[in-house]
Amino acid sequence: MTALIGHSAILLAFALSLWGIAAPLLLNGTGNEFFRSSARLSILGQLAFVTLAASALIYALVNTDFSIQYVAMNTTRATPIYYRVTGLWGALEGSLMLWEWLLIIFSGLVAWIYKERQRETMPWVLMIFSIVSAFFLGVLAFASDPFQTVSPVPADGRGLNPLLEDANMMSHPPLLYTGFVGLTVPYAFAMAALIVGKADEEWIVTTRRWTITAWFFLTMGNLVGAWWSYHVLGWGGYWAWDPVENAAFMPWLPATAFLHSVQVQERRRMLKVWNLSLIMVAFSLTIFGTFLTRSGVLSSIHAFSNGPVGKIFLVFLAVILIASFGLLAYRADLLKGQPQLDSMVSRESTFLLNNVLLVSALFTIFLGTIFPLLAEAVTGRPVSVGAPYFNAATVPIFLALVFLMAIGPMIAWRRASLDNIKRNFLWPAVASLAIAIAVLILGVRDFLPLLGVTVCAFVVATILFDTALALRARRRLARENIFSALVTLARRNQRRYGGLVVHLGIVLIALGILGSMSYSVERQATLGRGETLEVGNYKIRLIALRAIEEPTHYRVEGVFDVTRGGRDIGELAPALKFFPNQQSPVGRAVHRSTFGEDLYLILSGFSELQNNRATLKVLVRPLVVWIWLGGGVIVLGTLIAIMPARKRQAVAVSSAELEEVA
Repeated sequence: MTALIGHSAILLAFALSLWGIAAPLLLNGTGNEFFRSSARLSILGQLAFVTLAASALIYALVNTDFSIQYVAMNTTRATPIYYRVTGLWGALEGSLMLWEWLLIIFSGLVAWIYKERQRETMPWVLMIFSIVSAFFLGVLAFASDPFQTVSPVPADGRGLNPLLEDANMMSHPPLLYTGFVGLTVPYAFAMAALIVGKADEEWIVTTRRWTITAWFFLTMGNLVGAWWSYHVLGWGGYWAWDPVENAAFMPWLPATAFLHSVQVQERRRMLKVWNLSLIMVAFSLTIFGTFLTRSGVLSSIHAFSNGPVGKIFLVFLAVILIASFGLLAYRADLLKGQPQLDSMVSRESTFLLNNVLLVSALFTIFLGTIFPLLAEAVTGRPVSVGAPYFNAATVPIFLALVFLMAIGPMIAWRRASLDNIKRNFLWPAVASLAIAIAVLILGVRDFLPLLGVTVCAFVVATILFDTALALRARRRLARENIFSALVTLARRNQRRYGGLVVHLGIVLIALGILGSMSYSVERQATLGRGETLEVGNYKIRLIALRAIEEPTHYRVEGVFDVTRGGRDIGELAPALKFFPNQQSPVGRAVHRSTFGEDLYLILSGFSELQNNRATLKVLVRPLVVWIWLGGGVIVLGTLIAIMPARKRQAVAVSSAELEEVA
């Protein structure tokens, strides 16, 4: 019965999506207002039926209904209930269901919020949503049915991939999928604006918070994925340039470029074609990432399937690209006549350079990701592009982007005078140079870390200096204390100060990456009971090996006593987990984090438990925790940026304050 309900709900939602595509076309042809309201009702109906289908699948997973093949393949009776729920996105069919569910939730929110606004463009926005929804529902209904039944019904299921039995399974995929799906909103509004021939900035203003929200979820999805890789996979790293990691990261790059360049369009009415192209590329890359993980062309722990679904996604991607850029070309006459740059030394040119660098990074990563696929297709031999290529190609680009984070928000629009440059950047430059000299004295001699610290210090100094000037002006105007003045500034110009806080978070991430890449220490040794391994200031002594029986696996732990500089910091117990259906064990690394460095232990192997001999890999990674702290700062900055705006009068006061500071 559950399978029948779920599959029927998908078919009904698919039928409504087809009507959602037809209704705006009929409205345009007849002018009958019935079709306008029915387009919105189509979205809401899809939301109801997709929610019913997703709920039915969750119900089947929680209740271990093994008559449904998807449930039998992704859970067992011994699986804890929270991992049964995560089974919804643990494999191909369920992940597509989650994607469609999130998509129709976004669509329903847009249909509800703008039901009395944007009357000219809204039917076309809803049509774009219905087109994307119809594609996913068609795949679920006819190519990758999550409610397919199996007979005879197995007594127990196979269970999740052991690597997915982790708490981050409850956060990483939903965060990343929400970011991917969220980009559909600005894409839909952009396409609707082109369809009706509106070349102004209305669609950008309407979707500003939607885009920031999608960008935020993409950022958090990638960071949580890095954290998951760091503490679960047992290799001591957080980013391996895996092709599917790249596929998750690539949409972030044009989305970030878009968030910067739309400010130029809003302020100067420039870059209209560029901004439309960026959002098309960002949305297309979400489909491309889905193709990579569901086509079977990759060998990765992230890959889902090698069935026909990948080819279907590839065809859909081609249709999206041809239709989107074809429509852009059709409306080219409406997008002409844009103002020109007044000077290469201006905020516009800085944002444009920021965009060029982000797109360059995107091209570099895209090329490194697809080259092995193309080379193998041509030569028949597997080819790999590893971390050395990506690091060498992208690190200079990302350092340049960090440097621009100091320049872009502070330099003047149109044409920056020498006085403006001196006033905004002289003291931050002096402060960053002083920090560079101090770091050099402390022993940092390598060029890349020294340059990175200097650039990051320059960004922080410009932000602090600019904020200090604004606070001084605010306190002089309103006689507020520092905290109240800071809150007022943030509330009255939340986009600016939210963006500056986000930049601080990115600086922390950059410092964490620089430190951990440049100054990590690694040792490996086989220890007997009571024997000690010294790594830097740490001493690690094997106490014992122990075996633990878990509901879904058998675990062997090595218990190690750890001291640092003679001070006891406790016991750490890395482990190897043995699953019945897994040929090789799955590692569970452990680490102890401080603000300065991480101690990371990996149990590589062991002899018989009675012998108490274990092979241990030890890594000391500086500043890794700064990456995760940077993620928290980005959360704060995003919340500031998207909070409801103050009334127009308050914004005017803030502008006066900022002009006085300038």
